[in-house]
Amino acid sequence: MSIKTLPWEGGCRCGQVRIKVSAPPLLTMACHCTGCQRMTASAYSLSVAVPSEGFAVTKGDPVIGGLHGATRHYFCPHCMSWMFTRPEGMDWFVNVRATMLDDAGRFTPFIETWTSEKLPWAITPAIHSYETVPAMEDYEGLLQEYSEWAAKPEA
Repeated sequence: MSIKTLPWEGGCRCGQVRIKVSAPPLLTMACHCTGCQRMTASAYSLSVAVPSEGFAVTKGDPVIGGLHGATRHYFCPHCMSWMFTRPEGMDWFVNVRATMLDDAGRFTPFIETWTSEKLPWAITPAIHSYETVPAMEDYEGLLQEYSEWAAKPEA
């Protein structure tokens, strides 16, 4: 996952909403919670956390979907693809659904969360696993470790 290829672009299934990532990711993850399972119709959701200033919607106007709560999940208004999330109280980053990026294959999950709710057969190559989410005091170390891991040349 070379950051040398920035910016990254992506979009929804129908192409009416397009996004751009222009800053290196902070972390990649797979979330096994039942909410993500239901919103993706899959075993887990894949996310790339990017700094807010390095994220832009370049075409279209996504709408809020999911639970419509304080944490906002954004979808294409036409095809209803779940594109990104702005977590409540964490305005400094955006969780982009990795599969919305044009070259999604480069994003390996570094951590996996909510393994307490995972489907028994769901396996990821994540380096760190958490029954729920990492403790807040663990994030600084995880971000540093991810930065070093992501900077390694691709195999």
